[in-house]
Amino acid sequence: MIYKQTKPFPADFLWGASTSAYQVEGAWDQEGKGPSVIDMATFPDNISDFKVTSDHYHHFKTDVALFKELGLKTYRFSISWSRLFPAGDGEINPQGVAFYNQLIDEICNAGIEPLVTLYHFDLPYALQQQGGWSNRQTIDAFERYARTTFELYGDRVKYWLTINEQNMMILKGDVIGTLDPNTENPQKALYQQNHHMMLAQAKAMILCHTLLPQAKIGPAPNISCIYAASSKPEDNIAAQNYSSIRNWLYLDLACHGRYNALVWRFLEEKSLLPEILSGDMEVLRQGKPDFIAFNYYASTTVAADAPNTHAGEKKDPRAVEDQQLAGVYKNVYLGVDNPHLEHNEFGWYIDPVGFRVTCREIYERYAMPLIITENGLGAFDKLTADKKVYDDNRINYLRIHIEQLKLAISDGVELFGYCPWSAIDLVSTHQGISKRYGFIYVNRDEHDLKDMARYRKKSFFWYQRVIASNGEDLNGHIEY
Repeated sequence: MIYKQTKPFPADFLWGASTSAYQVEGAWDQEGKGPSVIDMATFPDNISDFKVTSDHYHHFKTDVALFKELGLKTYRFSISWSRLFPAGDGEINPQGVAFYNQLIDEICNAGIEPLVTLYHFDLPYALQQQGGWSNRQTIDAFERYARTTFELYGDRVKYWLTINEQNMMILKGDVIGTLDPNTENPQKALYQQNHHMMLAQAKAMILCHTLLPQAKIGPAPNISCIYAASSKPEDNIAAQNYSSIRNWLYLDLACHGRYNALVWRFLEEKSLLPEILSGDMEVLRQGKPDFIAFNYYASTTVAADAPNTHAGEKKDPRAVEDQQLAGVYKNVYLGVDNPHLEHNEFGWYIDPVGFRVTCREIYERYAMPLIITENGLGAFDKLTADKKVYDDNRINYLRIHIEQLKLAISDGVELFGYCPWSAIDLVSTHQGISKRYGFIYVNRDEHDLKDMARYRKKSFFWYQRVIASNGEDLNGHIEY
């Protein structure tokens, strides 16, 4: 639809930016913090681990001052579960409590709305040793952890996110570290974990509404529109299959308290059904979100499975590697290339129109307010001799995506915030510190910490202008 005039962003729109605890804080074993699954993981020699990252733990006052200068209306960050509860449960760490009190106070005093994620990939390692999300006791541990954060910080935090990208943890559990590599039936185990996480999420939402009636809480999956490779009917069936498996399973459970019917049949057909105990579905029905947060980076294109994609046979020439996880699943879907889209330097599609499509699809299905909690461009940013970073590619990426958000609002989508990834450079889950996303450059390399100084990139001043104009001035020209 083409409009004569697009609608503006709402006057109280929450322009923000995002980080996560394990990717930005550092201080992985300091002041009482216990290890997480991320801390205990091993990484290739050529990329950084997560022990220091951007050292936000020791620089948070400087960083928040920069966020204020940037003009952020909200800052999305996560609390490290194992910083509050070193063993995931049991004794609380008072130094961890104090750190987040100081951080939240600093954010509020800067006039920024804190947007807090309870769990962003970093499951306490002690819980993982006891079975992690395969163990139903982890649900109880998460509920106690959520209750504690609500009681400690709920007087200042009005917006909460439950679990970041739960669908990625299920579709890629081996990468995040929440799946025992010795698991006999990994897929079945992951869908059981998913059921447990959904129960934990529902219980956290019920608690939030009970303890903090003025607060709002929602899930934060990674959602992506799925294109059929052609107008062939079988390709459209494949696209529906993948949409349900990748997206709607998680949001149907979060918003409606029921399993997506198509995914249920998929799990049944593949002998992957989770064990559901008496009372589980009632808990899921009671745990209602107030909004939906979602992360968007790229779209996915799929086709119907082809005869020559069976194990040991020649790979279908259309099949591509992980573009938002599609891959190959015999007789269900086949991830394929989309010739109409460009790629960034890491091979990810750049699809701003897909951003608009995704907003429309989510809103039409669930009719709930939306906030984007991740969207951004990873790049090999270079600091010049005069301490500048000319990241025009990032400015252009964000500009064309924000333009599509404005069109989504004109389409009738109720959108109340946008938090690009990331506020400041941090360690990427797969590519270390070299793959940078931030508006603020952190002066370190993969293994050389240098001075950890902060420098404003060109995109910092561009986004500052975008926020000041409430999204009206997206001109990429910046004097820098």
